Amino acid sequence: MNGGEHSSSLVVQVQVPATLANLGSGFDALGVALDLYLEVTARPALSDAFSYTGEGWVEATPDNLIHQGYRAAWAALGKPAPPVALEVHNPIPLARGMGSSSAALVAGAAVADALSGGGLGKDGVFRVTAALEGHPDNVAPAVYGGFVAALAEPPLALPLPWPQGVLFVLGIPAYEVPTALARAALPQVVSLADASFNLARSALWPAALYSGRLEALREAARDRLHQGQRAHLMPGMEGALEAAYAAGALAAFVGGAGPTLAALAKPEAVEAVRRGFASYVGEGRTLVLKAGRGYTWKEVLTPAP
Repeated sequence: MNGGEHSSSLVVQVQVPATLANLGSGFDALGVALDLYLEVTARPALSDAFSYTGEGWVEATPDNLIHQGYRAAWAALGKPAPPVALEVHNPIPLARGMGSSSAALVAGAAVADALSGGGLGKDGVFRVTAALEGHPDNVAPAVYGGFVAALAEPPLALPLPWPQGVLFVLGIPAYEVPTALARAALPQVVSLADASFNLARSALWPAALYSGRLEALREAARDRLHQGQRAHLMPGMEGALEAAYAAGALAAFVGGAGPTLAALAKPEAVEAVRRGFASYVGEGRTLVLKAGRGYTWKEVLTPAP
C-alpha cells in the first residue's frame, strides 16, 4: 500500500450505514439509517494513503471526506492526527440523497475514535461530524442507527422506535443531484403557513412510531419546504410518489436532497411499490432495504509478515 506500513499494526475495520434525511416534513431534523454499509479498513502508516472501490469515482488523495473526518476527530481530542492508510469499499450511491458524504465523515471519525482507544465515543463522533457536515439528520442515524431526531447546535440526537415488519423501497435514478445545487433551489424565506404545515407533520413522525399508528406516516411525510421546490431537478418525482402511495406505501418522500425516492412499505406491498417507481428510475435501479444499525468498528492486530 502507498505510504508504507509499520512492521505490525492495529487494523481497524469500520462499517457505517447509508442514511435518508428529512423524511418529508422533518427537514434537517429527522433521518433513518439503512442496511447498506460503507466499509473502511484503516491501519497506521508512514504517510496518509487512500484506495477506493465501489460506487462512482473518488480521487485517491488524502483530502477525501474520510480523512477529513479522521483529522477533525483527532483535533477534537486535542492531538495531531497520526498518518493512516485507508482501504474503502463503498456500496452507497454518490450524490443520490443516501448519505454517502455523512457516512464518509462518520467513518473517518470512527477510525480516529478506535485508534485513540475510544476517546470520543459515539456522542463525540456525532458532535464532530455534525459540526463538519451541518446536516445532523444524516449524521445522527449514521452514528446511532435506526430512526433519529437530531440537532447540530446544540448537538443532540434522540433515537425513535423502529417499526417492525416494514421495509424501505428506494428508487435511485441514474443521474446525480449535487447537494449544493439542491440547496440552491430552496428559498431563504418561507411563509408562516408552510412552516406551520411542516412543524405539525414532523411531530407526527415520533408520535406514529411510538404509538405504532403507522397509517399516520402518510400525513407525516407531507412537505411544503423542500420537495416541491426541488421537483425541477427530479423529473417525474411527484408522480412517482403518488404511484408509491397508490401501490400501498405507508410513507413516500425524497431521500435527502434527492434524486432518490424512498417509500416505507409492508412486505406485501414492496413489489407493487417497486413497479410504481419504475418509470421514475429509468436506467437506474431500485433497492429494498431494512433499517440499519449505527456504525460499528472492530480492531484486528496483524503481526509483521
